[in-house]
Amino acid sequence: MRLFAAVLPPPEAVVELGREVRVLRGLAGADALRWTQADGWHFTLAFYGEVPEESVPELARRLERAAGRSEPFPLAVAGGGGFGRGKALWAGATGDLTALGRLAGRARAAGRRAGVGGEEHRHYRAHLTLARGKGDTDLRPYVAALAEFTGTGWTVGELVLVRSRLPTSGVPGEQPRYAPVARWALGASG
Repeated sequence: MRLFAAVLPPPEAVVELGREVRVLRGLAGADALRWTQADGWHFTLAFYGEVPEESVPELARRLERAAGRSEPFPLAVAGGGGFGRGKALWAGATGDLTALGRLAGRARAAGRRAGVGGEEHRHYRAHLTLARGKGDTDLRPYVAALAEFTGTGWTVGELVLVRSRLPTSGVPGEQPRYAPVARWALGASG
């Protein structure tokens, strides 16, 4: 199964960001972007890729330990940017980004120790993907519109292991489907 570790924004933050995305979708050229669905919005901490069923319990055990070693911290959706010369538009974060980065590092380490997720180490950038382009899309108007956005903050209290099911129908615009597999409270180990 295809898995990743994530922080999921609470419903209130999703609704608030959804209002901002409706404004973005009203900008000129927005129909050239493939907009992600709000029920799939997340901050990826570590991507594990295809994980054999027999490796999931060990990954889960190590993620539980990582969550227990991490204290809850404040976060809010804020600002935005783009990746890959117009390939992805994202919303960023504000709050305790050091704690978020530390949690991401622990989630990556949990994967390595469980023998899954061969992604190379790179600087963690908190982002929540809002839309994907074809690579030639000028994202500057969308990034500029997001610059002043700061959502209401919340306390991140859990680490979530999420299953990703890629589209298989071949229907243009079909989105991946995400489903939580397990959740662990931060700071649970005392």
